[in-house]
Amino acid sequence: MNKQFLDRNLALEAVRVTEVAALSSSLHMGRGDENAADQAAVNAMRSFLNNLSIDGKIVIGEGERDKAPMLYIGEKVGLGGLKVDIALDPLEGTTITAHGGENALSVLAMANEGGFLHAPDIYMHKIAYGKKYEGLEIDPESPADQIVYELSKYSSMKVENLVVCILDRSRHQNLIALVRKTGARIKLITDGDVSAVIATTVEDSGVDIYLGAGGSPEGVLAAAALRCLGGKIYGKLLFPNDTDKQRASDMGITNLNKIYTTNDLASGEVMFAATGVTDGTLLKGVRIKNDIATTHSVVMRSKTKTIRFVEASHNLSIKPIIN
Repeated sequence: MNKQFLDRNLALEAVRVTEVAALSSSLHMGRGDENAADQAAVNAMRSFLNNLSIDGKIVIGEGERDKAPMLYIGEKVGLGGLKVDIALDPLEGTTITAHGGENALSVLAMANEGGFLHAPDIYMHKIAYGKKYEGLEIDPESPADQIVYELSKYSSMKVENLVVCILDRSRHQNLIALVRKTGARIKLITDGDVSAVIATTVEDSGVDIYLGAGGSPEGVLAAAALRCLGGKIYGKLLFPNDTDKQRASDMGITNLNKIYTTNDLASGEVMFAATGVTDGTLLKGVRIKNDIATTHSVVMRSKTKTIRFVEASHNLSIKPIIN
């Protein structure tokens, strides 16, 4: 059995993992309980991962071992086989799901051993833009207004026609003010920055660039997606205290000021899969009618740049949702 065949099989298995997590968390859509929605996704994803013929190691997960009982950083999953590093977010958009909002996803990425940045679950400042602007070279430490002007010049688009996506957080007040001064339009989102970065690559998403600080795990997952879709992401880890610096050091990070590129965050051969929990820019959410559930997923590989959309019908009378 050649490696390519293994890769193709693993891609299908990755989709099945995100499907079960999306199905489980979808039962909690709009019910106001973020923890229940997230736990349902974690339980389902972990159960399915442990039935795969892989020797998997979680490098981006639900947190460090002392803070996450399942799918923690360093946890081993699978029945044995191909060695892979795993980055995951069983429910990207817990608040979105609890409120019945848009763009919640279940996300999984796999790479060869050592393929993903191993970093603590802290904030990362991110700049991301899609394939159509891939040739744009910027200084990631430039002020936000300068980056917007450079994008406008490169794209030959008027600044006021550009849309900048930013997480709606108090920490971004100055960032938002700078972008507004340029005249560019802004799309503020409450949650879900992996889907926001992916949106920069989707032609009719209405998003040109993503700016701001979000979780470092989401930065790695977004980079995995862009390795397959095209586009660029820059990330810089943010260390508010010495404890976080020590955590990074314990994980092998020596340069605390490094600007990480797409390939620094996700290198080598990468596979990315996601299933929609709620309707979004890229994927439709879970639909359930009586005993039939429908899921909409995407699976991508960096090696071939193949992007496959998978719409699956699940008979719940035969295979109930894990909850």
